[in-house]
Amino acid sequence: MRYGVHVEVSGLEGIADPEGQTIERALPALGFTGVESVHVGKVVRFVLDAPDEASARSTAEQMCARLLANPVIERAEVSVSPSGDSARAADS
Repeated sequence: MRYGVHVEVSGLEGIADPEGQTIERALPALGFTGVESVHVGKVVRFVLDAPDEASARSTAEQMCARLLANPVIERAEVSVSPSGDSARAADS
């Protein structure tokens, strides 16, 4: 069966986020005030063939641990959708 996978990778609490800090400092110059605590991460979406949803989630989590995220400084949240539509996995 095909599963849509949505992985959201973000920095761990307490880890510096220089990109987020740069964006936060730049926003007032563009007229956007009252913005704080900006954090930048990444999203990875893909379709995965697996026998069941638990296997799809396990495989995606292994991918995160080995390649998609650096567990020393990042955390990864995995969403799996049985539709095979990785965009819809974000809603699960």
